[in-house]
Amino acid sequence: MKILIEIPTWLGDSVMVTPAIENLLKYYDKAEFSIIGSPISIEIFKNHPKISKLKVLERRYLSLYKSSKNLGNFDIFFSFRSSFRSKIFKFLISSNKKFKFNANKYRNIHLVEKYNGFINDSLNTSFNAGKLMIKSSLNPNPIRPKKIFGINPGASYGEAKRWYPEEFAKVAIAISHQYDILIFGGPSDKKNADVIESLLIESGVLNYQNIAGLTSVPELIKEISNLDFFLTGDSGPMHVAASFEVPTISIFGPTKDSETSQWMNEKSIILKKKLDCQPCMKRACPLSHHNCMKLIKSEDVLDAISTIN
Repeated sequence: MKILIEIPTWLGDSVMVTPAIENLLKYYDKAEFSIIGSPISIEIFKNHPKISKLKVLERRYLSLYKSSKNLGNFDIFFSFRSSFRSKIFKFLISSNKKFKFNANKYRNIHLVEKYNGFINDSLNTSFNAGKLMIKSSLNPNPIRPKKIFGINPGASYGEAKRWYPEEFAKVAIAISHQYDILIFGGPSDKKNADVIESLLIESGVLNYQNIAGLTSVPELIKEISNLDFFLTGDSGPMHVAASFEVPTISIFGPTKDSETSQWMNEKSIILKKKLDCQPCMKRACPLSHHNCMKLIKSEDVLDAISTIN
């Protein structure tokens, strides 16, 4: 039996879909599995022993027909995407059975449970959603003299999700005597990461490394897996940290922590202000004050760190 799975586009979503996919792999124990997704999302499954093939699905609509025909024939197709483009792709795929995720059907539950509910509804099963699962291809870093504290100022959804680099820097400066500091981020986060770096230098902190914009997805996974503590916004790296159960403080502003917080990480703390305007789910603050982030201070983070340590 041949099964094709279309996975979500974003890094965090592709991590949160892993419990549902593990249940699929368990149900179809003898099947041959192929996964198709974005260049970022397929990296999560590159080292999975039960995934036979990985393929990048190009974003252009004109490429959908060619991609669908090049993939060949399947017995079953599952799509974890809910977009219009995925509807077209489902129509084009040659498969005896086809199942497609409908985001509107699953509300007010965690995204991990939404994806898992889709599998249970498709197969008429009652699988529980297990832990997040990433299999890193790179060896762990050698033991270092100090523990490592990671800070991630990035968030791909929009500016409204971003906490301030000055506050990140205050936290890093305060705990730099206990931890070496590792600054994360994608290419679009490099400006904020550089601000943090400059503030660390001004304060005489030298035990840091700024790797924003410099890591591949496998390298990002390896570095996060080696952390002793992580401070981040609602982001893809936050879910990578959850998969390795890294002690984490997650700062939430406009998004729903009930749906996208870390899954099954016992050492996870959510920091947010319970404002009437939360969660607005907007990319930029519609009220122009950004209080959901502005009112969270470095002291709040430091207090939260002390409760985990």
